[in-house]
This record gives sequence, C-alpha cells and structure tokens, in this order.
Amino acid sequence: MNASAAEQPLPVAVIGAGPVGLAAAAHLLERGIEPLVLEAGPSAGTAVRGWAHVRLFSPWAEVVDPAAEKLLGPTGWVRPDGTAYPSGGDWAEQYLQPLADALGERVHYDATVTGVARTGRDRIVDSGREEQPFTVHVEFADGREERFLARAVVDASGTWSTPNPLGADGLPALGERTAGGRISYRIPDLQDPAVRARFAGRRTAVVGTGASAFTALAHLADLAKRAEGTHAVWVLRRGITGNTYGGGEADELPARGALGLRARAAVEDGHATALTGFRTAAVEPRGERLVLVAEDGRRSDPVDQVVVLTGLRPDLSFLSEVRLGLDERLQAPVELAPLIDPNQHSCGTVYPHGAKELAHPEKDVYLVGMKSYGRAPTFLAMTGYEQVRSLAAALAGDHEAAARVELTLPETGVCGGAGLFDEPDAAQGGAGCCSAPAAPQVLSIGIGVPVATPRGGC
Repeated sequence: MNASAAEQPLPVAVIGAGPVGLAAAAHLLERGIEPLVLEAGPSAGTAVRGWAHVRLFSPWAEVVDPAAEKLLGPTGWVRPDGTAYPSGGDWAEQYLQPLADALGERVHYDATVTGVARTGRDRIVDSGREEQPFTVHVEFADGREERFLARAVVDASGTWSTPNPLGADGLPALGERTAGGRISYRIPDLQDPAVRARFAGRRTAVVGTGASAFTALAHLADLAKRAEGTHAVWVLRRGITGNTYGGGEADELPARGALGLRARAAVEDGHATALTGFRTAAVEPRGERLVLVAEDGRRSDPVDQVVVLTGLRPDLSFLSEVRLGLDERLQAPVELAPLIDPNQHSCGTVYPHGAKELAHPEKDVYLVGMKSYGRAPTFLAMTGYEQVRSLAAALAGDHEAAARVELTLPETGVCGGAGLFDEPDAAQGGAGCCSAPAAPQVLSIGIGVPVATPRGGC
C-alpha cells in the first residue's frame, strides 16, 4: 500500500524479514492487523543467510514462533525435529522463507528503508503529531523510490549490517578503512574453497572474546592441521583469566563448553598465539601484510588477514526524524537497557519483556529483536518472539495481553554466541546459542515483576 491509497486501512510497517520481523507479521495478522514487511535483501532471512555455515546453539523447538507456526500450518509445512540444531542456512531455507512465502505479497524484497517520519512533521514539530500516520521512505534495488503510509512502525532490521570496528575505542582504527579486503567482520566459511584459499598457509589475527571468536579459532586450528603454515593470532583486549574460555567440561551446556575447550586447545597446541591486553588503535601496511598497533605502542607480528568479531551495533540513521528514547550507553530503549546490561546480565538472566519496555517517546514506534538490544549481546530469539506478541496485542488495543508475559523457558541457559557447523554430534549433546534442552518452565507474569530465570532461544 503506498501513499496514494491513504483511504484504505493503514498497515503496520515491519522493517526486516528476519526471524523477529516475520514473527511480528504473523502476530499482527493473528490480531487482524495488516503488516507490510520491507526487506532490504532479495529473500527472507538475508542476514541469517550471511552466517549460513554456522550452527545455532538452540534447537528447532526454540527458534520457531508459535503464531508463525499457525500461519504455516495450512501450507503443508512440516516442522523440523524440535531437538535438532539448525544451521543459519537451515533456519532460512526451512522456516524463514516458507514463512515469508505464506505472507505472500505483504513482503517486499530489495526494499531498503531510508527514512521514517510522521507525515508532514519532522522531529521538531509537536502540533498534531500523534494524529499523523507514519511515512516510510523506501528505495528499491531497481532504482524506484516509494513512500508508504503506516499506522505504526516495527523496526526488526537487526544489527548484522553494522559490525563493530577493530578500534578499541569504538571507532575504526587508523588505517582500518583502507586495508582493503584483508579485514573482515564475519566468521569465515572455511568449507568454501575460495575462502579457505585466503586463509590456508597464512597468519590470521582473530579479534574478539565471544563464541564467534572461539568458532573462528577452532576452524582455523582445524585448517592448520591440514595446511602447513596456517596460524591464528588471537587478539584480546584483556588478559586470559579463568573464565576466558567459558565453563569447559563443567559447563551446563556441553557444546558451548566444548567450543571454549577447542579455543583453548588451539592456543595450547600452538595453532594460535594469544596477544593479550592489546587494544588496537591503528593498522599499518607491511608489504602485502598488516601490522596491528596497540594504544600502548606495541605492534603485532605481520598478519595476512584480520577477522574482527567484536560485536554489532544498531543502524539508527533512517530513524532520525522520529523521537526515540535510547539509553546513552547501550542504545537500547531506556526501560529495557537496565534489564539487558551485559555488565550485569547474560541472556539467562534477562527476564521476559514487551511493549511497555520497548516504548519510545514517539508513540507506536518499536525497535524489536536484536536491534532493541542496541549493543548488548544477550538477545534470544524466544525473547524476540515474546516482544512482538506483546506489541501486536498493544497495537490491537488488548492492553491486558500486552502487559502479560507468557513464555516457556528452558531451565538452564546463558549466552554463548555461534556454534560449530561441522560438529553436529556435539551440538546434539545439549547446547543452544543460549540454552540447553530441558524440562520447560512456563512463566505467566506481569511485565513489571522482575524475574531472573534462565531461558533459551537464539
């Protein structure tokens, strides 16, 4: 629906056809509200497909939204084995794309949102603001520009497109932008021959301390056993402590513990060298190689590639004309931020939340999913599904349902990041991105009641 069809009931614009965006569309439809899904990529789950080679730490049972499953039912879709662990590619092909297909023409692909505003009002104007619908500016891949009117905006565009830079101060290191293709920001797919050729027999700096960095180190260590001269330099901004590698054999989530042990083995077996207390300030070319320079002046040995896995951040540029209330540190909604602060919480201690915590000064604008967490890494798919269930109820005027949180949570689970695609047996042993299969616990609580109960879903 475009601006010329203003006499028709206005839809809710959903930005992003990923797991949470498509779940939002399903929940809106369930409430009798028409969604308009705008996806910048050419297919559903474009960002998820970017890590298709990585296995989730969460089983199928925790990454399928209930309203989405109801929508898929009449299409003949068969839910995968709930105890199996999908890769990103599995998730996109076996669930996200069928869900988008079930939504039909409500989903627009190659549609990049470039701006959101109140019709006829920039962010300064107060008069009549809430009476105006939203106008969503979109550029299509074929060069067309359109404006869509919407009664509300649900931004589920995620953070995948904006990885954190190499620089330890949150800004690109000097020389980072001009290092060409020698710096990347994703876990390399070493099953791809072309990618493997870039790393085989070479030295690679891996920057980061989360499970994504563990995965990269483990894969590079495997490659080192087959390709002489392959070596990883693990760059850590802090030192190595007792919990650097996670819980190991004592970890309640076996595959997550195994991942940390594989990273430890990469170092202890000599396939990786740890460079600790190294806060990168600059990147210097050294012939065809690169040297990392720390804030204290130390220099790394030359490396051929740098893989930066230091987290992600939200792109807020196209929301500049709406009034957001964001925490100054995390860039998350102000009421949500204390609940997800990574200095205090893992995803196992983030209690379920909904429309109230996601509200902004601009009425009927919601950031959901990974984007709602700003720079915090503690997000779970199950939590995102609960977010959109709550806000769909709020938009439908069912404030009692919006304020009630009902979520089935595993008994154990803390955040862990990405799993190893090539270790399905280990994954089946009981790990999830942030959870393990366990006897579920059903919670029915008010949003205002703090709960610190572990939960799962990635």
